[in-house]
Amino acid sequence: MKLSIASDHAGFEQKELLRAYLESAGHEVIDRGPNSDDRVDYPDYAVPVANDVADGTVERGVLVCGTGIGMALAADKVAGVRAANIITPQFAALCREHNDANVITLSGRFVDVDTNKEILDVFLTTEFGGGRHAGRVEKIMALDAR
Repeated sequence: MKLSIASDHAGFEQKELLRAYLESAGHEVIDRGPNSDDRVDYPDYAVPVANDVADGTVERGVLVCGTGIGMALAADKVAGVRAANIITPQFAALCREHNDANVITLSGRFVDVDTNKEILDVFLTTEFGGGRHAGRVEKIMALDAR
């Protein structure tokens, strides 16, 4: 799968580890930065990943900051993106099955890297459930047109 990844300074260390993990699993990964753990503003990195997803350059996006919350808020402002801040593998499955999330945001400070790897595995292998959830996702996406 082709993915786009980025972080802020708080998520930099895990971003580097997760990028290597994803590449070792055979995924093609575009790294949108940053290139160090120097202080940066997370919207500057969330938006390029969200744009990659929205324009079809990649299938899914991965963002890492201290909590994942700021990245989710910024990425979800891009039309076509359904970003979810996820802290457990079960939530990763549900965000895919029920919401067809296409960007995942992770906590680099409060969730250990092994759990984040498990979360990513679930996020990347779980399919959208469709059915009763499809109409709800359509309603969410219609909000982009407002």
